[in-house]
Amino acid sequence: MAELAIETHGLVKTYGETRAVDGVDLAIARGGVHGFLGPNGAGKTTVIRMLSTLVRADAGTGTVLGYDIASQADEVRSRVSLTGQFASVDEDLSGRENLRLIARLYGYSSKAATRRVDELLEAFSLSDAGDRQVKKYSGGMRRRIDIAASIVVTPELLFLDEPTTGLDPRSRNEVWDIVRAMVDFGTTVMLTTQYLDEADALADRISVIDAGKIIAEGSATELKASVGSGTLHVRVMDRDERDRAQSILMRDLGVNVETTSDPQALTAAIDDRGRVTRALSALDAEGVGLAQFSLGQPTLDEVFLALTGSPAEDSASEQDEAA
Repeated sequence: MAELAIETHGLVKTYGETRAVDGVDLAIARGGVHGFLGPNGAGKTTVIRMLSTLVRADAGTGTVLGYDIASQADEVRSRVSLTGQFASVDEDLSGRENLRLIARLYGYSSKAATRRVDELLEAFSLSDAGDRQVKKYSGGMRRRIDIAASIVVTPELLFLDEPTTGLDPRSRNEVWDIVRAMVDFGTTVMLTTQYLDEADALADRISVIDAGKIIAEGSATELKASVGSGTLHVRVMDRDERDRAQSILMRDLGVNVETTSDPQALTAAIDDRGRVTRALSALDAEGVGLAQFSLGQPTLDEVFLALTGSPAEDSASEQDEAA
């Protein structure tokens, strides 16, 4: 059995003059969740399509569960499952009918299909809605039935391509719980997402892709440490004092201090925590009142900003041309 769930070397995919994926190298171990983080248009979905054998790579090599994605595509397909950004079930059928159809296509007997469908509906908290048409489901319920359809036969590897896009916070948490449960049962999950908190909550390791290239890899903790040992957040009492507070902090901290969309807030990446106390004392001595302050580990949002040069919310608004 191969040690790695996914291994690629120099994977390339072009569409016309657009180089959607530009030499991607991956080495993803079996077990757990591997986050694939990047803005729309970065190439996340294109990589997933190549790894799941939906499209062929133009250059480079890749193996999934030890099988070559070019020459052994049938072996790959029989062992993986893919849940895309949009529901792939038939909305005119009920949830039960969708799952039963898929189970029968996989070769389940009528009795075994009924048993498997009942198991999945219960596991995904859809038993009461099982006989209702999918088009009458809420967004969260649609995502749950879609993921359930992906694991009628439990895959060794599941590709989840932005599974919570457009969901409300409660539905997102439900999907997160499902992902954790699947990992507990032995499935390896490759999760693409543009939501930094999602990668932080679920992923054991994260690859950050931008403009078709992997620009950083590591655990969430390692990525956060790469942009500094800590982050100072302060909020002044009077917004008119923010510029003066920024100057004082830059002088005493010896680092760049950034403004935020909050007109009273400032933030700075800190390498020397010993300077923080002196800087806060300087603000007090010069009469700049603070409403609040905190010193903590950098967030993945700050990592993303440091790596790509733009906030995640700005990047995420771009069109995903590569996908």
